Amino acid sequence: MSDKSADKGDKVADKSPEVVRDEKWMAVALDHARTGRPSPNPHVGAAIVSATSDELISTGHHERAGGDHAEVMAFKLAGDLTKGATLYVTLEPCNHTGRTPPCTDAIIKAGIKRVVIGCKDPNPHVAGGGAEKLRASGVLVTIGVREEEATQVIAPWVKFVTLGLPYVTLKLALSLDGRIATRTGASKWVTGQDARARVHSLRAKHDAVGVGIGTALADDPRLTVRDAPGLTPLRVIFDTKLRVSTESRLVKTASQFPTWVLCGEDAPAPNESLLTALGVGVLRCPHSAEGRIEVAAALRMLCERGIVSLMVEGGAELAGSFLAARLADELHAFVAPILLGPRGRPGAVDWAGPDAPTNAPRIGRPKWELCGEDAYVHGRLMFPEG
Repeated sequence: MSDKSADKGDKVADKSPEVVRDEKWMAVALDHARTGRPSPNPHVGAAIVSATSDELISTGHHERAGGDHAEVMAFKLAGDLTKGATLYVTLEPCNHTGRTPPCTDAIIKAGIKRVVIGCKDPNPHVAGGGAEKLRASGVLVTIGVREEEATQVIAPWVKFVTLGLPYVTLKLALSLDGRIATRTGASKWVTGQDARARVHSLRAKHDAVGVGIGTALADDPRLTVRDAPGLTPLRVIFDTKLRVSTESRLVKTASQFPTWVLCGEDAPAPNESLLTALGVGVLRCPHSAEGRIEVAAALRMLCERGIVSLMVEGGAELAGSFLAARLADELHAFVAPILLGPRGRPGAVDWAGPDAPTNAPRIGRPKWELCGEDAYVHGRLMFPEG
């Protein structure tokens, strides 16, 4: 056994049977939390377990805004078996009345004896105290089981409710020598089918997917979810001068898949009229010092309209704007084992960049995988201080 394996074994051996059990069932709740389309509410999962036999009774998740919360969904499936049982829930149960009644009241009414919580509710805009109310009612409460994973599940929503900004994921596809297209501009396809399927899966997990006008004109993308299960998110074009063609696939399918264009305050009014007549939403944003759309203002506008998560797929200038403003939260890069040469289109990100490698944004704790023949690295972006 390696030293690393031995260390891992020691850590598991140090845990009490109760901790091991709690982590096992919280993992079940976390799996359910990662499903559904609850925006602008958080992803939450729940599992109800018998306190006597340690058997799973039911599970639930928050499927959509206005629908049953995870706890209530699990209660409906469990029936009378909730009495005396243990509830595992990834986020502290709500203690306020919104579109649905407080989950704390439902927990107490169901006769749950113990509640195990992944992480506390960080929402500053609602009355908290869910754990405290449960304890005051005689319910045993444990907080912080698989806390890091539970916090990660709601990371987009936390940014949404605390900063008033969507959570931004950057997606890049490039060659080994850092190019995104050949010298003729051909970019279909730099990466393989497996990588493209993974991108479609990522799209389905976001509220919106965005591209810059350069990508919209050059590639005429659809930005739909086709090669993976899931629904197509809202499609967003960052188009300062409203240059997008009314004959583009994005515009022609706007009646089928909601599509917005974010443009500058001085973009031509006739172009806006043409787009809105075809079902495209147009939002006017302030300009940056470089004459582009001010991405922070654009993000706030999206947030005000309920967009919790945005996936940015190109182009280079748009990705650079998000990095320069330190507004990107995750990076997903697909690297193809091909060389496109020095006259190929330049890198996937166009920005001034850092003055030294130590000042570069980087993926913290990167995860490396293979997608067919392509390398795939992804994770949370970390920016140097200052």
